[in-house]
Amino acid sequence: MRRIAGIVLAVLLIGGVVAAVVAGRHEDGKGTATKTVRGVIGSEKSDFFADPDVVKALAAKGYTVKTEASGSWAMEDLNLKGYDFAFPSSQAPADALAAKYHARQPLPRPFYSPLVVVAHRSAADVLAANGLAVLDGKGKGTLKMSAYLAAAQHDRTWQQLKGAKAHGELTGTLYITSTDPETSNSGALYLAAASYVANGGQVVASDADIARTAPLLHKLVSVQGAQQPSSDSVFRDFISGAGNPLVCLYESQVVSLLAEQHGADDLVVLYPDTTVNSDHTIVPLDDAGRALGDLLSTDPTLRELAVKHGFRPQGDSAVFVKATAGDAEYLNQTLTGVRQAPVPTSAVLHEMARRARG
Repeated sequence: MRRIAGIVLAVLLIGGVVAAVVAGRHEDGKGTATKTVRGVIGSEKSDFFADPDVVKALAAKGYTVKTEASGSWAMEDLNLKGYDFAFPSSQAPADALAAKYHARQPLPRPFYSPLVVVAHRSAADVLAANGLAVLDGKGKGTLKMSAYLAAAQHDRTWQQLKGAKAHGELTGTLYITSTDPETSNSGALYLAAASYVANGGQVVASDADIARTAPLLHKLVSVQGAQQPSSDSVFRDFISGAGNPLVCLYESQVVSLLAEQHGADDLVVLYPDTTVNSDHTIVPLDDAGRALGDLLSTDPTLRELAVKHGFRPQGDSAVFVKATAGDAEYLNQTLTGVRQAPVPTSAVLHEMARRARG
């Protein structure tokens, strides 16, 4: 009898523990319940959404965000059924997606990042010595777009530039590495900036404009050979010392690198004197996606975390300037001397990219 009583008591005790654990989990679930929101994002925002601080800040507002990365222009060919939002890296692909899925305007634009060119120190010095760039201190400067495009138009090589012979790594055709403009936003925006300059300071908008600028854009792309689908890939190659000494990508990627490394001796950030902004734009596919977009645009904690990952919050330049003060030697914090070119429509950009790829 004592043995039976002991077994019964043990069963009761175990049952009580299990009940307590289940109840505790139930209570915890009540306190931390979040709504899962799914989205397709540009790859340059993957680190932002994976950041534990961002995950925590979103959870505090009731959201668990699950993302998959895609090229911004490739999103148009995806089946987004079952997703709550798409988050390409600029307005043009976002507008195309909004039209396709009948998303209500205006679209949330939480943050942006200008297009820049990163250069190894030797390349930047040679560009400056030949009037293609102006350097401002240790790690930053301005790329003179008209001069660079003229050099590209005439197939200039590094060996033809004064001072290049002192640097054995500077050989072959002078060009800037960019991503595939048919699938990647940064590659398309590079063409947008170049075409604006080549079109006499006017946005490309007509068939005549496209035809007039197409030969130069084709030259800018064809000289590169095979192109990467993502700016993350070309930046990794640049940092590792592989590939071309001039690479076009987002300022946000540079800021993230500087935050991790606190400086980079061989890095010079060149801001094209005519560039374009990558307006990271959310396309809400339902109410949950709209609410998330509004939250990212307005929540102070999430805006500060966006700056941590190198993005400039819309309408609040002071936050960016303050957060990046330690890296001012590499960054044009106020974009002084930088002209923002309008971006062509989605249809025009697609046609420009198609002709550039040949």
